[in-house]
Amino acid sequence: MKKKFYIILIIVVLIIGIIIANFNKKIEKKDNDFKILTSFYPIYIMTLNITEGAKNIKVDNMAESNTGCIHDYTLNTADLKKFENSNIFIENGKDLEQFTENIKELYPNVEIIDSAENIEKLIESEEEKNPHIWLSIDNYISQVNTIAEKLSKIDLENKDIYIENSNNYINKLRNLNDKFEILRDINNKKAVCLNEALEYLLEDLKINAFSISTDHEQSALSAETIKKIIDKMKEENIKVIFIDKEDNKNIATTLSNETGAKVVTLNSAMNGENNKDEYLNIMTENLEVLKNVEF
Repeated sequence: MKKKFYIILIIVVLIIGIIIANFNKKIEKKDNDFKILTSFYPIYIMTLNITEGAKNIKVDNMAESNTGCIHDYTLNTADLKKFENSNIFIENGKDLEQFTENIKELYPNVEIIDSAENIEKLIESEEEKNPHIWLSIDNYISQVNTIAEKLSKIDLENKDIYIENSNNYINKLRNLNDKFEILRDINNKKAVCLNEALEYLLEDLKINAFSISTDHEQSALSAETIKKIIDKMKEENIKVIFIDKEDNKNIATTLSNETGAKVVTLNSAMNGENNKDEYLNIMTENLEVLKNVEF
């Protein structure tokens, strides 16, 4: 009986030893694989460029690439699961991710990087600030700089790679920004903007845009509001309406039919291919569209 007891005891000890060994291996693997989670598409593309070639780094995106704006995003179970295995969470900031405080409470060990920490160019109204900052190339460069600097302080092993990558990427962004100089003739031209994410691009180009916030919902504008917009467009002879490629065109079509204004579709870069050059591609496409706009 005692012999049987000792055999069982040895087996139990061996099983516990195996479990502990495997547990330690899992912890070691997690420690070796530095896991970075980004909030949504624009931040994901920035981070891909900054971390390219870095050792033991894994970059994942919280929201699906086709999600679009996450201003009113509700976290789901799959999203929270990603936080459990992450070391760093990189957000856009300026209150775009309204769930960040909950993340701080639920996952206090996850380091949060606010990419908008050093943004100076911010569009604000009496009601709120516009957090869709990345369509200003100057803002985008600031975000890249901030992410690279923060990562360099947290992950010393890859510091040189982060700095080199960010410098190379910023050079490309500055070259792109220089190309927009060809549009200087559209400065002070008037337009209507139906998507707040486009406001930063239009402001950089000094387009005098009459912006209407629809919160990405067509029902946000009443018939009375639409009539006031039409009256203003006729009064000021506004002949261009800017919308995003993902927007419902109903309001824009109504305004166009009533005023003869042309609807121009731009890309707010809130979703796209999982390609590190996609922001550059999208902004180049926007440039080509803007070259042909007749105000």
